[in-house]
Amino acid sequence: MRVIVADDSILLREGVVRILEGNGFEVVGQARDGAELMREARLSRPDVAIIDLRMPPSYTDEGLRAALAIRAELPGTGVLVLSQYLEDQYALELLGDDAAGVGYLLKDRVSDLERFTDAVRRVGEGGSALDPEVVSQMLGRRRVKDPLAAVTAREREVLALMAEGRSNHAIAGTLVISERAVEKHVTSIFVKLDLAPAPEDHRRVLAVLAFLST
Repeated sequence: MRVIVADDSILLREGVVRILEGNGFEVVGQARDGAELMREARLSRPDVAIIDLRMPPSYTDEGLRAALAIRAELPGTGVLVLSQYLEDQYALELLGDDAAGVGYLLKDRVSDLERFTDAVRRVGEGGSALDPEVVSQMLGRRRVKDPLAAVTAREREVLALMAEGRSNHAIAGTLVISERAVEKHVTSIFVKLDLAPAPEDHRRVLAVLAFLST
């Protein structure tokens, strides 16, 4: 899997590169800011761009803007945004109406090598990887009209793990239930959210977006 790493901190950038290369990824480019990232992305067309949310010159949302530009211009490239802070509005803007090939993690997660590299792979394969703390904060918001009013507590647990990008097998292991039970919960969720039959991954994305939206 081919990856670009964008971060203005050379220490963090080189650290991420070393982690990736040590776990079988091919790092095809590095960038210090949004403009350099876009040049590298257009040149190498990687499977995943790992992007710091705040980069020069203003250190506000340059990384988010670059990620949105990559999603619009290079739809075959997944984007995994790293942030020092929990900013769920930025996460929602990044998700837009399609969570496929999108990740948003707190930088602290990089130290959990297995979780971090798993998130990179999921995003590169067209899945999603949202930080559990981001999911939790989004869920804490009040909704004027809750699209999940009919969803049970257990189904909400399943949806929360789906939002993190977990497979049915992983969800079963986390909740200590059978994979068949997870499949039944997922099917029930689709019915309650009125998601018509379609390729399953597409419906999973729509379910996650309904789950996280205000």
